[in-house]
Amino acid sequence: MKAKQKHNAVSEQLRAAVEAGPLTRYEISKRTGLDEGLLSKFVHGHTGLSFRSIDLLCQCLGLELRPVEPTRKRTVKKKGGK
Repeated sequence: MKAKQKHNAVSEQLRAAVEAGPLTRYEISKRTGLDEGLLSKFVHGHTGLSFRSIDLLCQCLGLELRPVEPTRKRTVKKKGGK
């Protein structure tokens, strides 16, 4: 059985924007040239998007990527190890 992939924040935000936006997937498809089936698969988490597709989607939806302060990973000390 295939393990479910953990989605990153950007993908989740794009999925939410597609679903919540004023445009239908059909309208987004027509405006961007992206296949409507690909958008559907992306929204349902079955596929990812290329950077080109992300750029087109962001342009169409009026979205912009901005840097945020990265979260720090906690380091775990090994017991009795080096």
